[in-house]
Amino acid sequence: MATLEEIEGLFPAMIERFLPEKASGVNATILFDLSGDSGGFFWIKIADGLAESGIGELGDAAMTVRASADDWFAVATGQMDPMQAFMTGKLKILGDMGLAMKMQTMFGQ
Repeated sequence: MATLEEIEGLFPAMIERFLPEKASGVNATILFDLSGDSGGFFWIKIADGLAESGIGELGDAAMTVRASADDWFAVATGQMDPMQAFMTGKLKILGDMGLAMKMQTMFGQ
C-alpha cells in the first residue's frame, strides 16, 4: 500500500520527466481524484511548454483521472499498464480522451 508521501511524490517526479516537445499545443489541467487512505486531489497544469503540479481540487480541469491511490501508484511507477488499468475499470478518465492518450507520451518513464 502506497503512503501519502509516496503518492504526493509522484506528481513532482512526473514534472521532472515532462517532455515539453511532446506537449506542443497543450494548455490544460489534469486533475487526479484518488481514493483510499492515501488519496486526495492532485493536479498537473501544462501550458506554454511548461508543467507544474499541486495538491487540491481545481474547477477548470480538461481531464480528470479517477483511481484508487494504490492503483495510480502502480500505474505511475510502471507496475501496472495504464491501458490495462483503464480497460479493467481501475483507472477512469473523464473529459478529454485525446489528452489522456497524449499524456502517456508527455511524461517519460
